[in-house]
Amino acid sequence: MAAMNSIAHQDDPRRHRLEAWLQGALGLRGFRLTPASADASFRRYFRLHLPGETRIVMDAPPEREDTGPFRRLSARLLAMGLHVPEVLAADVEAGFLLLTDLGDRLYLPALTDTTADALYGDALAALRRLQAGDTADLPPYDRALLMQEMHLFRDWYLGTHLGLRLSAEEAALLESAFEALAASALEQPVVFVHRDYHSRNLMLGEPNPGILDFQDAVAGPVTYDAVSLLRDCYIAWPRERVEAWLREHHARARAEGLLDGVDFATFLHWFERMGVQRHLKAIGIFARLNHRDGKPGYLNDIPRTLGYVREAARRCPELGEFGAFIEQRVIPAMQESP
Repeated sequence: MAAMNSIAHQDDPRRHRLEAWLQGALGLRGFRLTPASADASFRRYFRLHLPGETRIVMDAPPEREDTGPFRRLSARLLAMGLHVPEVLAADVEAGFLLLTDLGDRLYLPALTDTTADALYGDALAALRRLQAGDTADLPPYDRALLMQEMHLFRDWYLGTHLGLRLSAEEAALLESAFEALAASALEQPVVFVHRDYHSRNLMLGEPNPGILDFQDAVAGPVTYDAVSLLRDCYIAWPRERVEAWLREHHARARAEGLLDGVDFATFLHWFERMGVQRHLKAIGIFARLNHRDGKPGYLNDIPRTLGYVREAARRCPELGEFGAFIEQRVIPAMQESP
């Protein structure tokens, strides 16, 4: 079967090389490879079917992706008791990893009105365990990175996708709003941040949840991953329900020593502004994925994500002018765009 796969995929040199690694270096026979997923990077994943079991193979072209952070963080998170893929074998030079398989049951389709309380409870408990981890050798989520991310919104969404030409006053308004959002993020307690902790990177499992896509972890704001999870770009919940989950998470985090001296009003203040920062970044990335990488599917998630920005800006007095810019310039242009 492996030989037949290789013949069938000779127009895919990396897949051919991957299969040769599985057969040669790892001595595997009688296997079958099927696509498992592709993500928003240059990585792709295959499910390796073996007699009686499955594994995942990551293909990360080394000129585009460094597997080092994934390998190091996998071992570290496993040691923290979190459910993440274990690296079983690696060809670092080629960019191939053999991983344990956490299955194919994503959080996203499993989230319903009746399941959400339990699933988010599990995910927030795992998040607090993650946030308690040592951040000493993680890259900092500093002002430069926060600003760079928000500039993706300006450059890729407003400029490239919508074709908006900003006046000097509008450009200055955006920079002022971005500075305020970065300042809010930087005043928060610093914790271990997954950076993409949402329903497409969480798997139903035992223990629940399985956690994927952690290789970009940083040391950063305590509300960041909670925003990723509860103000998810791929599924929306009523504000009252989100705040109820957030209130319980805050209470448990304080009891566990993660938020000493931080009351809920302050935590919610940070959460709202962190959400605007993250969603501006996400919108910029979605536009870039379309225009640079030929992945248009993420454009469908922009209206929901921009809706979060619009609503949160209304609740943040210092973002009033920025909110008016979103209402008057961005929303109409989005509605007219393809």
